[in-house]
Amino acid sequence: MTWRSDSALARLGLLALLTAGCAPPAAAADLLDDSWLRGSLGGGAVRWDGVVLGAQLGYSSMNSDFGNSTSSQVAFILRNSTLEAEQSPSSWTTLPHDLTSSQSYGVFLGYNFQTDDNLVFGADISYNRPQKLETAAADSISRTVTLSDGTVDGVTITASSSTKLIDYGTVRGRLGYAIGQFLPYAVFGGAAGRFDYTNTSTVTVVQTPPGGGAPSTFGPVTQTDSQSHKLGYGFLWGLGMDVAITPNLFLRGEWQYIAFNKVGDIRSTLNTAQVGLGIRF
Repeated sequence: MTWRSDSALARLGLLALLTAGCAPPAAAADLLDDSWLRGSLGGGAVRWDGVVLGAQLGYSSMNSDFGNSTSSQVAFILRNSTLEAEQSPSSWTTLPHDLTSSQSYGVFLGYNFQTDDNLVFGADISYNRPQKLETAAADSISRTVTLSDGTVDGVTITASSSTKLIDYGTVRGRLGYAIGQFLPYAVFGGAAGRFDYTNTSTVTVVQTPPGGGAPSTFGPVTQTDSQSHKLGYGFLWGLGMDVAITPNLFLRGEWQYIAFNKVGDIRSTLNTAQVGLGIRF
């Protein structure tokens, strides 16, 4: 299923940039009565200075790494044990990655400054809300290990994790180069998102004494941890293009990547392709 989501995201990103790049320069002007939005682009240079405000629609793909999301729980269950000290079952990778995709929508507000040599420096903030970005994984791992005193331990760890990105905001810097009515640019900055997550792990150990004998069983012992609206932070970068329809109205096509820190020991990354419509004041 992963290659389908990545392929759909790539197609939307290409469509977003092509839509912005091929937009008719003045098609919307005739539909507006406000004179400050009117005016042919003609042969004159477009200025990108000023406050920008707009809305955007996107398609996001979230990849969550659950590999060691239950490590702290396993370490707590096996605390002060020879098994944990010598074999470290808490470091075993129990769960895989999971990928999900969703539509999203948001708004942005920013400011541009254009130099005489057509460089455009900008900054913006945005708020974005996915329709549904939720990933989950469940699996188990079993190993037989021999401790330094000759005890043989059969260890089974069963785990499950889930996470959901509720919404997120960004603060970004932009650097672009104006080419007529086109403004290709790169963005970089930071993001903060709200996550819900749940982690559960169960540990069972069957011990056989040195030299054989009757085995004994520890567990099963279960630990669960969950939290709602937990903040996660990350860095972002991306590429995009604004296209002027009128001197004050523009289309935007953009791709953006965000890497969040671990939330509940789950690390998530977000790829988003989006199109937007904005006004420059």
